Amino acid sequence: MKKVKIFAVVVIALLATSSVKAQFSANADVVSSYVWRGVKYSGVSIQPTLQYTAGSFAIGTWGSSGFDGFSEADLYAKYSFDFGLSLGVTDYYYPGTKYFDYSKATGAHGYEINLGYATGGFSLSANYILNEAGSAATTGGDKYFELGYAFESFSIFAGAGDGWHTPDAKFGVVNVGISTSKDIKITDTFSVPLKVSAIVNPTTENLFLVASITL
Repeated sequence: MKKVKIFAVVVIALLATSSVKAQFSANADVVSSYVWRGVKYSGVSIQPTLQYTAGSFAIGTWGSSGFDGFSEADLYAKYSFDFGLSLGVTDYYYPGTKYFDYSKATGAHGYEINLGYATGGFSLSANYILNEAGSAATTGGDKYFELGYAFESFSIFAGAGDGWHTPDAKFGVVNVGISTSKDIKITDTFSVPLKVSAIVNPTTENLFLVASITL
């Protein structure tokens, strides 16, 4: 239970910002494949998000439910500074294991520290796994870094990592790609955002083409 205390601290911080305008938001993506950091986890999936925001603080939950039976339910918390820096933590959990099992050998959770920076079209992120977690297939210390740049009509990205990001746990480039998006007009007053990404994993020599719509 000790490892979940960080989320309790963030919740208290959010409640302490009662003088700041707070709001809930919810949406869901439908994706043709669930590909994360250059690794395919599932086929067609529904991925909902529920988030509570108070000023620069945000805490939320994100999940993925694949038609092939794969599922994931994560918690996250983050703080965003005005100059583009963001700090956060993510709790990765895969249903089918006991949620309140926090033991190192068979624990159901993987905890990751997230650091990000964005300015103009440029973005940079660095991530570090903290703990050992049986279901998360990591012994801790796993790293992932990603660079990105958003142009007017498309964006490019390149990511590299080790641990659970590569088959042999050695550091390698795993996530290189390009994305573009457009609004699909349904009626005169309603449109659906469509995003398409071409992703290459040089380490595993895989290519993915992923489409998603946001509801």
